[in-house]
Amino acid sequence: MSFSSLVASRNRLLAGRCMSALATAMIPTTLTLAVLRATGSGEALGLVLACEMVPLLLLLPVGGVLADRIRPERVVLVADLTRCLAQGAMAVELLAGVNRVPDLAVLSAVSGAAIAFGSPAVPRLVVAVVPGADRLRVNARIGVVTSVSAVLGPALAGTLTLAVGPGWAAGLTAMVFACSAVTLGGIRTAVIGRGAGERQGRGAGFARELVEGFGEVRKRPWFLTCVLGHGVWHFMAGLFLTLGPLAAVQRLGGEAGWMIIVQSGTVGLVAGVLVAPRLRVRRPLVVVQAGAAVYLLPMVALPVAVGFGLSVVVVAVAYFVAMVGLGVLSPLWETVVAEEIPERALGRVRSFDQLISFAARPVGLAVAAPLAGMTGMAALMVTGGVLVAVANLVAVVRSPEAAPPRAAGDRGQVPVRRSA
Repeated sequence: MSFSSLVASRNRLLAGRCMSALATAMIPTTLTLAVLRATGSGEALGLVLACEMVPLLLLLPVGGVLADRIRPERVVLVADLTRCLAQGAMAVELLAGVNRVPDLAVLSAVSGAAIAFGSPAVPRLVVAVVPGADRLRVNARIGVVTSVSAVLGPALAGTLTLAVGPGWAAGLTAMVFACSAVTLGGIRTAVIGRGAGERQGRGAGFARELVEGFGEVRKRPWFLTCVLGHGVWHFMAGLFLTLGPLAAVQRLGGEAGWMIIVQSGTVGLVAGVLVAPRLRVRRPLVVVQAGAAVYLLPMVALPVAVGFGLSVVVVAVAYFVAMVGLGVLSPLWETVVAEEIPERALGRVRSFDQLISFAARPVGLAVAAPLAGMTGMAALMVTGGVLVAVANLVAVVRSPEAAPPRAAGDRGQVPVRRSA
């Protein structure tokens, strides 16, 4: 591929990921307001949101296998077009004033299935388009546009819903998905390479390919330990994002206090993503796990501020620092995994990673209130903060980066040592 083609493909990748992230971020707000307007029922809202999450979790392993069999741009094209059609159908129904919860639940399930197939293909698309030397920089840029989209998406969907109705917000989401599909689907990558002993796409069954993918995970204990640590972080984030608003509204200045905390975290996340490619990192895996471990700070700061009557600024600063760490984590993790996992198995390995992440946070959101009722908010948050730090720092201790370098033939077992 020529230099000009590489640049064009990279630009399409960034633009497409920006649009896809924006459309994805618009969906929850549109769905929430649409269901509440139609029914006013929290149970109905929970049903609709669960209908997206269940197929997403069940089908992620299937999506990982397909991502390793098929060119990634084709998988992403179909996934985004499917979400475009689902949002378009939702827009038609809402604009027609039908507002049937079962219909919205089915369309949410279709969107969840599309995410399950599309998500594992994205890392393969990045690897196929971006040379290794530039991958950290591009991952950081993708992190920036994703973070900004996560802020703009709900604001845009909420504004449109309040101004003209949720049907128009769903219609705009469908249009953005269509643009994303055309942009990412227009990227051209090489055919997936296969060694002489590999049977993918030559009669190997789904179960066998799935087992082979998990075998790649088992060969790399550092990967499995890190992913489990990240799962603990996602679970604790679910606790914080459930209990944090309640504590802020009741004890830390009301809704304005929570908005200060949230916006400080957004600024920290973007700052961390921007800083990541400028850091000189000799042990990227250590930085990744330390970035997750600093989520201890807001988990402890929240009950301390509530218990001692401190300013909301204390929690905001702690959350800012934690989100800087997570902002640094994201592009470094994407880069390390892309360099250490064979491209032929990257989709399946990343689907395992995403499965843990997608599953852990909803569980945290669901059990936060019952657990706080049994243990008290302060004890739960402090214990959770300690657990997230320990789980991720244990991964650092067990990481091969903490041991003397192995022979060059051990590639795939030890994360690379490189300057970012």
